Amino acid sequence: MEKLIGKYNQYPNTWDEMFDASGGVRSLYQEFGSFLNNIEFENLNQMKDFSNQFFRNQGVTFTVYSDNKGVERIFPFDVIPRIIGIKEWTFIEKGIVQRIRALNLFLRDVYHEQFIIKDKIIPPQLVINNRYFIREMINLSVPKNVYTHISGVDLIRDKSGDFHVLEDNLRTPSGVSYMLENREITRRLYPNLMPKHRVLAVDNYPQMLYKQLKTLVDKSDPEIVLLTPGLYNSAYYEHTTLARLMGVELVEGSDLVLDNHEVFMKTASGLRKVDIIYRRIDDEFLDPLSFNSQSVLGLAGIMESFRQGKVCIVNAPGTGIADDKAIYAYVPKMIQYYLNQEPILKNIETYQMDHTDQKEYVVNNIDKMVIKKTDGSGGYGMLMGNSVSEKEIDDYLQQLNKNPKNYIAQPILNLSTAPCILENELVPRCVDLRPFAISGAEKIEVCPGGLTRVAMRKGSLVVNSSQGGGSKDTWIINKSEDAQ
Repeated sequence: MEKLIGKYNQYPNTWDEMFDASGGVRSLYQEFGSFLNNIEFENLNQMKDFSNQFFRNQGVTFTVYSDNKGVERIFPFDVIPRIIGIKEWTFIEKGIVQRIRALNLFLRDVYHEQFIIKDKIIPPQLVINNRYFIREMINLSVPKNVYTHISGVDLIRDKSGDFHVLEDNLRTPSGVSYMLENREITRRLYPNLMPKHRVLAVDNYPQMLYKQLKTLVDKSDPEIVLLTPGLYNSAYYEHTTLARLMGVELVEGSDLVLDNHEVFMKTASGLRKVDIIYRRIDDEFLDPLSFNSQSVLGLAGIMESFRQGKVCIVNAPGTGIADDKAIYAYVPKMIQYYLNQEPILKNIETYQMDHTDQKEYVVNNIDKMVIKKTDGSGGYGMLMGNSVSEKEIDDYLQQLNKNPKNYIAQPILNLSTAPCILENELVPRCVDLRPFAISGAEKIEVCPGGLTRVAMRKGSLVVNSSQGGGSKDTWIINKSEDAQ
């Protein structure tokens, strides 16, 4: 272990999850550090090989499109867990619940009275002209007034150790299956350590989700299905895993039919009425009668069924307006406006590129900025100002200038790092955290942990799976020690 720790070179001016600024092991990691101190590196490599084989056997894959091959690969996993104390987690949990409550109220408002626009809290064009604002949802009543049933809130830790919200994912947030599989493998890798650390469970997430979805309809035993685009979707593994663990049917659009605006599922014994659809299909492809007429993934007429209250769609169509990157800048104001509270979790400073003064500041400080498309996801369409050529900057700004309202900018932050076993070394790699929140009729629950994503390349800040990022298990340990 000495040679491992002795060679661990922390990134400058960066918070490390395991080691403090002087190189000492943080209190929450003391017990795990002792474990590492008594294990041969060869054993760590064996653990790594075992985990890779486990994921291969389980079919835990993700499609990486950035390598121009578009082929499935094993989801990269690091065997050293990320550890967060219960005190810090309680703070995070409260912040997420507050944020989701405000975002849900915002969605109800913009599709009904639009008070937040009338009171000039949010510019109307950011909502009305947004591609994710679905006019079919105007004045449509959703079951129990819940729009954002499943949410993934991406958090990063700054150089001071404070958590900030990087973005909200409210459409069809992914990554839950990887969180569950990460926990399954670490339970096998550390059968004695996990009980000692009193790690809070995440494996009950599917049951938690099922229970919360049941509260959305006035029926004791509703029929719930998971709607997938099919085998060739990059997150298909997640769809099959969640359906299996929830004990619900996995269906495609062709498995569903409408009769008198009610949705039925085809079965070997005939048609079975469907009450709740957990859809993993984007709005655009959900209903060819309302959106993309060429879509064969959804079900023609399902929006009318939803409008008439004959079926509940999870998450509700039109939630994308609330996780648009331009809207993100106004979430703190939403919290103040709807809840009369100060935000618990802070935003990252955000610049609107259609504001001349803000755009000028960004361009003049481009080497310290990251520019993002407001409708971008998966790490695509970004410009990291500190790692590109002048020509690439010029080309990007030319595209930006055609429609600046579709772009925002943020300072490049030093994401916190966590130790990883790579290339026979213990090395720091940047991480973020995606906790998952589930909203039912009466409460919001946050699964204790979430998906810690890892930028596998040295110095990279891009943790997205679609860009070659990996992950590690997240341990929320029931100990009161501070992270420091």
